[in-house]
Amino acid sequence: MARPVQTPAEVLGIEPAGAYHRLLLRAPGVAEAVLPGHFVTLAIGGRDSATPLRRAFSVHRADPVADTIELVFAEHGRGTRALARHRPGDTVDLVGPLGTPFPVADAPETAVLVAGGYGSAPMFSLAEAILARGGRVGFVLGAATADRLFGVAAARALTPHVAVVTDDGSYGARGRATDPLAAMIRAVGATVVHSCGPMPMLRAVTDVAVAAGARSHTAVEEAMACGFGVCMSCVLPVAGADGATRLVRSCTEGPVFDGTTVRWPEASPPEPSPSVEPREVREVREVWEVREVREGVRS
Repeated sequence: MARPVQTPAEVLGIEPAGAYHRLLLRAPGVAEAVLPGHFVTLAIGGRDSATPLRRAFSVHRADPVADTIELVFAEHGRGTRALARHRPGDTVDLVGPLGTPFPVADAPETAVLVAGGYGSAPMFSLAEAILARGGRVGFVLGAATADRLFGVAAARALTPHVAVVTDDGSYGARGRATDPLAAMIRAVGATVVHSCGPMPMLRAVTDVAVAAGARSHTAVEEAMACGFGVCMSCVLPVAGADGATRLVRSCTEGPVFDGTTVRWPEASPPEPSPSVEPREVREVREVWEVREVREGVRS
């Protein structure tokens, strides 16, 4: 896990990116320590806010010279809607970098990078790190619709090996991100597959990678109430080197895991039932209910 810094981050810019937003922040002491796969958490609304939980975001770009980081996010609820209303000159309380990043070998390696939606945000700096070491990369980018893709042009600027799929066929091929994966692994001769996106996709990517003889590293999407290992809300069932399965914290031991060690059938929570509770109260309750469900499954 990285050594995080807490700092007031100044909003330098925010702009639309398809269905998402790109947020540029000046965050002194953070950018210099960011590696591909790290994330940060933001406190939104200040001390008296009705959104008490921090929001976690993968780092898209980090510029140590300018002391800036760039995030990509979608408006999912009250917190991200409030974040989207920020303007240059505003500040947000930021903690980061957090988590365990993607492993990048010192020697040249060939990798396929798979992402769903704005899960592609950390993949471009990862690709650049692999290329800088003399390696090769291919991309598989998927989303439900064309406007929910992120970074297609950026991927094509890095490599000619880019496959794009959408659920409805509105851009690229019609299908899922795993459909062209085996062919892409063969095309570039990949020995490793890095992925980020929804949990069902990560499970399927791992299955395809292993069948093709490649390693699988997945950045999991888990609800995180703190982001640095205190609240235990983001635990996942993961097998250790001894073969025993334990609940580990995805914010510290992850979010990047060897996909073959994650116990995928037990890793995805059931859909939450509708409630008339305020959203923020419901978030806290659901975080702990998910933990209890998982512990019950493991007992």
